[in-house]
Amino acid sequence: MNIENIEAFIYVLHYGSFNKAAEALYLSQPSVTARIQTLERELDCTLFDRVGKQVHLTEKGKLFRPYAQQLIDTYRKSKQQLRETLTSKEELRIGCTASVAHYMLPELLPGLRSRFPMLRFKIVTGTTDDIVARVLGKELDIGFVRKISHPDLQSTVVYEDPIRLYVYGGHPFWDAERPPIEALGQEPLLFFECGALDWMRIHRVFEHLGLLPNLILQTDNLETAKKLVLQQTGICFLPGLSVRRELALGLVKPIDFPETSGIALKTCLIGRQGENAAYFQDILRIAYDRFSRSRSGIE
Repeated sequence: MNIENIEAFIYVLHYGSFNKAAEALYLSQPSVTARIQTLERELDCTLFDRVGKQVHLTEKGKLFRPYAQQLIDTYRKSKQQLRETLTSKEELRIGCTASVAHYMLPELLPGLRSRFPMLRFKIVTGTTDDIVARVLGKELDIGFVRKISHPDLQSTVVYEDPIRLYVYGGHPFWDAERPPIEALGQEPLLFFECGALDWMRIHRVFEHLGLLPNLILQTDNLETAKKLVLQQTGICFLPGLSVRRELALGLVKPIDFPETSGIALKTCLIGRQGENAAYFQDILRIAYDRFSRSRSGIE
């Protein structure tokens, strides 16, 4: 039984589409179809029902699913084990978004250096899509990215950073007890736009309320947005880690609205399934320890 045919089965199952599975595997749609058909002939059963563009598992497909996943996992683990016995890692290549590079890695790297004193670290910054592609392509070992899902990647949320509106000293909201969110319509608003679903939720709050915010600037750089707030150019929704120092110095103040509560920027640690498992778990432990203490105010 060809492992690539089983891999195609797992991808179609994950994406619910032959076309999307083909894109993820960098294959043509007919190639994926051929692999599934070959697997079905070997198993002497139909694995998927195809109704228009919809793809559903048959009863036999549901029975085969756990065995297929186990075969793929075993193959990946054995491949990684063989690789690790042939070479010893001297450098850990870490990809991350710009915000992680600014606010998380400087706090994580001392712990990593202590845990792996003989290891060199290479840090590469990029967008979430770029980091994901480079981890999948084995150009990077692990990555810190926005929340994603991919069948070839292990992905675990490392930190959820609450997104709140931050204002500068002297702003009318600073001493207001509970300003209504409608008051935002009159305020110069800066917007940090990273394309994540968490930020889209803020957009939808305004749409739902029928508000037209006085948006004077959009940027994809957190430091730019924060500095403009400090210069009193406008106010901005920001993740807490980016303004932790300014908050401690009393330079900014968070303003909470019921309509935006629960919105957070989620950072995930990703790695290829079955690879670099020891580093992955140790980095998770260091991150959980560091940022759970940071959140509770213990430095």
